[in-house]
Amino acid sequence: MARIAGVDLPSTKRVEIALTYIYGIGRPRSRAILQQTRIDFNKPVKALTEQEITALRKEIEAKHQVEGDLRRKIQNDIARLKTIKCYRGVRHTVGLPVRGQKTRSNARSWKGSRPAKAGKRDRGK
Repeated sequence: MARIAGVDLPSTKRVEIALTYIYGIGRPRSRAILQQTRIDFNKPVKALTEQEITALRKEIEAKHQVEGDLRRKIQNDIARLKTIKCYRGVRHTVGLPVRGQKTRSNARSWKGSRPAKAGKRDRGK
């Protein structure tokens, strides 16, 4: 089992897919990394040699911000928006959608579950 950027890659999956288990790497970035390191996309992780795993690890560490560093950067960016009290920062603080979505009938995941309504109760059997 290969361990890259603190993540154990699933050994039965293809390398292209397995790299997406690392936070900050999607399919396009995964393909770009594999092209840079000249590793076959369809090769399963368990078939990788130590040199290939080392090459992947070096490529990711040198050129890409992933996992903890990326999460920390995103949290700092959101904290900065909240500090300067810009529109997006206020929306983050209040817990509403940030990117202009309508909230009259949707946005339940942001707003939380609906408040209880008087006269309406569950009549399940």
